[in-house]
Amino acid sequence: MAAVTIEQAFEQAVAAKRRALVPFLMSGFPTRQGFSEALKEAATLADVIEVGVPFSDPLADGPVIQAAAAQALKQGTTLAQTLNDVAGLKAPPIVLMLSINQVLSGGAQNFASRIKAAGVAGAIVPDLPLEESGSLRSEFEAQGLTLLSMLAPTTAPQRMKTIAASAKGFLYLISSAGVTGTRETFPPETLAYVRRVKQLSRAPVCVGFGISKPEHVKQLADADGFIVGSALIKAQSQGRSILEVLQPLSQAL
Repeated sequence: MAAVTIEQAFEQAVAAKRRALVPFLMSGFPTRQGFSEALKEAATLADVIEVGVPFSDPLADGPVIQAAAAQALKQGTTLAQTLNDVAGLKAPPIVLMLSINQVLSGGAQNFASRIKAAGVAGAIVPDLPLEESGSLRSEFEAQGLTLLSMLAPTTAPQRMKTIAASAKGFLYLISSAGVTGTRETFPPETLAYVRRVKQLSRAPVCVGFGISKPEHVKQLADADGFIVGSALIKAQSQGRSILEVLQPLSQAL
């Protein structure tokens, strides 16, 4: 198991009187070695690290992350390779983001056992509806893993309440309808949405989709944490260190 749990990571952020930072990295991108190096860099500032396992059919990924996944797949990146590459990182906790097809291909019990053996703390499965998650959720709980939930602004009010009430680890709050990608600013409605969900959720609320600069942290200051992905992938694509993006964000938390 990870030396620090997801819950402990957020507790430590609260104790330090700051919000949590959750970088997203694509496994195998830009190369396997490049991913390993970025993982180590992210670990110096992250509270939790989200690792995407590339899949042939993108879910809510924008063009930047789609391209990264396609490149990683072309280079032969697999779930097995991903688990091998993250296994040596004991802290911060690692959360995988992947398709339900990748979970079910070898069976839920086998999947849970494999990620636990690699020291992974949990997973986000965007194409697994809450109503169909019972079996995997039970398997995760039996093995001390966390199945994290997502919410979108288009989620119906009652469904939003149900998902928020059952959230564990942290609740991934999609900032706006659409796909991932950087943006300049967020409308006032986004902050109202964050505040509304915080009233419903017992788990910390983290905002993703579009987070890339300190101004976003200040604008959505009521969130418990921030997920940054496309901005990091862009930096890697340009041969820059992801710390160029993470350090300013970290200082704004």
